[in-house]
Amino acid sequence: MAEVKNLAINYKTVEDFKKFREYGAQELQMTKELEGNMIDADINSPFYGIYVGDNLAARMCLYTKEDNNQPIFDPPHEYMVIWKLEVLEKYHGKGFGSEMIDYAKSFKMPIKAISRQNARPFFEKHGFETLKYDIERDMADDPLVWYPKGYVLNQ
Repeated sequence: MAEVKNLAINYKTVEDFKKFREYGAQELQMTKELEGNMIDADINSPFYGIYVGDNLAARMCLYTKEDNNQPIFDPPHEYMVIWKLEVLEKYHGKGFGSEMIDYAKSFKMPIKAISRQNARPFFEKHGFETLKYDIERDMADDPLVWYPKGYVLNQ
């Protein structure tokens, strides 16, 4: 069983992220803030990962979101968002993606997942369901949602 760790906001993490396909604006912003010395290294980042030795094998962005502007739930309440879940190709098939999902589920909150790179079947295998699409809320995302056991959906 792999250990999911909160990833530090530092230059090593930024360098590790460059190996992933879903490297983009959020990581670039982290780099700019590091270069400007604006980030305190003790601040928790929204990124979590699994290391194999010194190599980052899998990572995801996981954060809590208020359900206020375009609510998903009735009544609106907090939920988790998984974004940029990715396992480097040489580590596929080792269960790291499932470990990341299990870690997110351990918070016992509903989870909205933003499916990228044809990952929909992976999320569905882990109990995620298609979220009714709302163009204003979801924009170009392909959202799925997971509900903790016993969660009652009012809508």
